[in-house]
Amino acid sequence: MAEAERIIGTPEIPEAAGAEPEQADEHAKDSAAERPRGKRRIAVLFGVAAFAYALDLISKMIVVAKLEHHPPIEIIGDWLKFEAIRNAGAAFGFGEAFTVIFTVIAAAVIVVIARLARKLYSLPWAIALGMLLGGALGNLTDRIFRSPGVFEGAVVDFIAPKHFAVFNLADSAIVCGGILIVLLSFRGLDPDGTVHKD
Repeated sequence: MAEAERIIGTPEIPEAAGAEPEQADEHAKDSAAERPRGKRRIAVLFGVAAFAYALDLISKMIVVAKLEHHPPIEIIGDWLKFEAIRNAGAAFGFGEAFTVIFTVIAAAVIVVIARLARKLYSLPWAIALGMLLGGALGNLTDRIFRSPGVFEGAVVDFIAPKHFAVFNLADSAIVCGGILIVLLSFRGLDPDGTVHKD
């Protein structure tokens, strides 16, 4: 028992492992430098999320006020229009029968990202997760506060390319964040800033 208490109570610094005091000092300095760097990455994550969320929220407010119940606005002929659509499904109009499930998934994604933020030391990952978080929050806001009811609300979509599903800025943020995460994973960059090679 005494041996177990000694091991558990041993600080994880080189000096405790028999290293020189100079090495222990360097380790302490590195740890102190990592903490502010981690806080900056978290600030970037939530800053990107807030920006994406604000853009999505403002765009939907404008669409509901100015475009809903009006003819579509042609941006690039028939190739790109702004058209107000209420979508009860997932991104790009899929799965309209599972609105509540998509709401729960969006809430779970937000929780996972918030927990992952504590170990975040990579700027690209902070940007990617920020886009995911902002997009998820944008569509979750619609799910909670728009008709027909709480957790069953229809998302406001309005970007309508030709021969493609109608979507919104939250969907765009989610897709861009997801693509960036895939690229970072292929490059072997982890959220904690380490690089691994398979």
